[in-house]
Amino acid sequence: MATVLYITAHPLDPQSSYSLAVGKAFIEAYRKANPGDKVVHLDLYKENIPQFDADVLRGWEKLRSGSSFDQLTDDEKSKVASLAAVVDQFVAADKYVYVSPMWNFTIPPVLKAYTDATSIPGKTFRYTENGPEGLLTGKKVLHIQASGSVYSEGPLASLEMGYSYLNKILQFYGIQSIEAIFIEGTALKSQEQAPAIKEKAIARAKEVAKSF
Repeated sequence: MATVLYITAHPLDPQSSYSLAVGKAFIEAYRKANPGDKVVHLDLYKENIPQFDADVLRGWEKLRSGSSFDQLTDDEKSKVASLAAVVDQFVAADKYVYVSPMWNFTIPPVLKAYTDATSIPGKTFRYTENGPEGLLTGKKVLHIQASGSVYSEGPLASLEMGYSYLNKILQFYGIQSIEAIFIEGTALKSQEQAPAIKEKAIARAKEVAKSF
């Protein structure tokens, strides 16, 4: 049995969000194709993912300096423990499905906070004499991303910093099996084509789910 983290980073619902609509279609098809697998939904707008603030940095420094966890302040304990739980859950999973819009050429802030929380030395990567080494080899990722214009190719490709960012981070973790489904061009002049763009992406998601 595989464990799948279904990670969504959109504040609306599948009726209002292209990315969530395609993500919903994917995960339903995946569950049908893999009834024995465990799917855990992380709605990042409902999760409490601590940011790397002063409490986190000071707490980590105290632990590195030899202090015990009990010697941390209450805020340090709470945030350090929360971040440890996030990365441990991430490391324990076998597959990851990220669902997000592209905002200002990149991912939403809640997803950036989540990638910070999972980028922990000794958990997802380690430092060696030959440089950093990813520790999550053999895992799989799908990223579903929606954007009003087309960024995966063409004249705007150099501005795409959503999927490209996640792709680099996940490869840094040692993950090589990374797929993407783009829902693009829904805000262009030909807006009447948006439903067809969404349906094409949904069909693609259902196909990918069969072999993911």
